[in-house]
Amino acid sequence: MLKAALKAGPVWALGAMSGTSLDGVDAAMVLTDGARIFQFGASDYRPYSSDERKVLRAAMGGWDDLDEPAAVVETAHAELLSQMTGAQVIGFHGQTTAHDPGGRGTCQIGDGRILAHVLDCPVVWDFRSADVEMGGQGAPLAPFFHHACARWMKADAPLAFLNLGGVGNLTWVDPSIESPADPGACLAFDTGPANAPLNDLMQARLGRDMDEDGALASQGSPNAAVLERLAGHAWFHKMPPKSLDRDAFSWLTDAVADLSDADAAATLTAAAAASVALGLEHCPSPPARVLVTGGGRLNPVLMEMLAAGCTCPVEPVETVGLDGDMLEAQAFGYLAVRVARGWPTSAPGTTGVVAPVGGGVLSMPGDAARMLGEAS
Repeated sequence: MLKAALKAGPVWALGAMSGTSLDGVDAAMVLTDGARIFQFGASDYRPYSSDERKVLRAAMGGWDDLDEPAAVVETAHAELLSQMTGAQVIGFHGQTTAHDPGGRGTCQIGDGRILAHVLDCPVVWDFRSADVEMGGQGAPLAPFFHHACARWMKADAPLAFLNLGGVGNLTWVDPSIESPADPGACLAFDTGPANAPLNDLMQARLGRDMDEDGALASQGSPNAAVLERLAGHAWFHKMPPKSLDRDAFSWLTDAVADLSDADAAATLTAAAAASVALGLEHCPSPPARVLVTGGGRLNPVLMEMLAAGCTCPVEPVETVGLDGDMLEAQAFGYLAVRVARGWPTSAPGTTGVVAPVGGGVLSMPGDAARMLGEAS
């Protein structure tokens, strides 16, 4: 059992994350006992090539026949993680292709057994399925880590962590409550569209992966009619916890089809900011500050729009000594230790699951070889 293999107290865990923005793989080390954060370690990044990104983009929304994109994910992770040493356990998120809690479930491609074998290290993976099977949304999963970050930074008032990837998700945390699984410690939910509609627009119209530095959006004006339609969407009136598929707001692409490139980019950027402002209305109490992580924090136009729509300071997580590029990767290293120790990784306030549950499948080195032997 991995529980016996992990020494008591803090251990170095290596987390890996490939998000719905499809830019690449983040990997980061964190020293943790599964409750507290003691130290942040080395980190690295492996971008997907344009060909790899095309394969993954074609897989979005898919549930079946995913061998080729899974191989892309496994290869990219193996290449990156093999360069990082010293981990006692690895948290491997995989790549989400489809997410339908209450329906077909959730699908993250990439086999942790293969990585455990290749990297000769225990791997925790498939973090979301157990939560979905118990009636939860299966997302977001970073909130317990956000709670640990708030206590690490010695926050003395409730605050919010906002991750702006393909989809936006927000965690409201009360750091005065010791355990993230306790009632009132965390409330988490997806806010709505973030970078995905804008990235898709840039790719389709201009062959670019993103609106770097918000350069295109800064030249345009948001379309009021589109934003009014967005604000009236039933999603924003649904009580959290709640989660979205990457393409849940794909109608935005059609809604801006007749706009100029600049106005379309400005509208989709404003849509991401408006979604956050609407989401903050669901917080149990106003956060003292909003700390932004993910690629969206690097877009100054988006950050300005967020600040204009919020009643508290909106700052990148770097202002408190965290790494916005690696926070989610660090989260899955932290969660891997919790899984290894049999502790919950989500709770009713974070995913809507009926009771605190520990997700994740543990694979040890050699599991892939045994799997292949049984199949032959």
